[in-house]
Amino acid sequence: MSGFADGSARGRVTLQHIADELGVSTATVSLSLRSSPLVAAATRDKVQAVARALGYIYNRSAASLRTARTNMIAVGFNDIVNPYFGELLAAIEETLAGSGHTVLLGTYCDDPAKQDRVLRTLKEYRPDGMIVCPANGAAAASLTDVSDAGIPLVQVSREISDVGLDFVGSNDALGTRTALDHLFELGHRRIAIIGGTDAMSTGANRRNAYRACLAERGIAVEPELMVAGFGTRDLGFAGIHALLDLAEPPTAAVCFNDLTAFGVMLGLRHRGREAGRDFSVVGSDDVKEAELWAPGLTTVKNHQAEMGRRACERLLARMVNPALTPERIVIAPTLVVRGSTTSIG
Repeated sequence: MSGFADGSARGRVTLQHIADELGVSTATVSLSLRSSPLVAAATRDKVQAVARALGYIYNRSAASLRTARTNMIAVGFNDIVNPYFGELLAAIEETLAGSGHTVLLGTYCDDPAKQDRVLRTLKEYRPDGMIVCPANGAAAASLTDVSDAGIPLVQVSREISDVGLDFVGSNDALGTRTALDHLFELGHRRIAIIGGTDAMSTGANRRNAYRACLAERGIAVEPELMVAGFGTRDLGFAGIHALLDLAEPPTAAVCFNDLTAFGVMLGLRHRGREAGRDFSVVGSDDVKEAELWAPGLTTVKNHQAEMGRRACERLLARMVNPALTPERIVIAPTLVVRGSTTSIG
């Protein structure tokens, strides 16, 4: 099968070459390559097989000009190194694969200025929609500039409030309360919170829930037990050292995320202590690594796979109907108890 009647060297393969090879119309070839249900499965499979054999390469740029769609969904994340975002991205890619969309990823290391530059660049590719986790301290204008350009946008995991955009995330306050209730039941009263800032929705929600939960139990909120910062191993490692150096150190800590908790557990070992024996540690997210630690990490499962799937579903719905009323989809977290927490007494 040469694909060329004169047997000349292979050039750029077109729809016409494939049509001539099979004796069908170029319209049938085009529909088959897009897996259209308008073409019989047998014909579709045959066209796709011949296209592969001839080395046909789909021209997305030309298709975009014809349809005014790019079949790309832009995703903006602040930290792809964190396995939480890796798991969230995997769920997004898996969900969008069924819709024929390709993911265009931009990252900005929790830097609002870099986020603005990244979102502007992503916007220039004219994606059909965008899923964004806002950077710590990001302004509303960075998101509304995207939506005002006619690109549907869904916020995921974190949100900037009062911007009239869809949001899919976890109930952060409930997650913190669930973690604290667990520690209170184990007898802990001096409990630290490590990670998060009041400049991001997740941090503010969890820190406010911490303050409220302690107040409800008649426990004074001590600023030195609230370690602010980005959710990293480094913060957890440094934070637990500072807390253990207090005149009256805590006996437990609720961490902003699992990465912070891993840093806390390492820091404890550097001080000759062990999570689940001498100190209780609770993380947040339940990334796959959490179960593999020794001891396993007790953590708040935020269901990021469901979060990614539902963010995609909401974006696809908005792409079909831009007039939809903005919706907040809040997923209830669950506590996963492992070996990093223990009773006190």
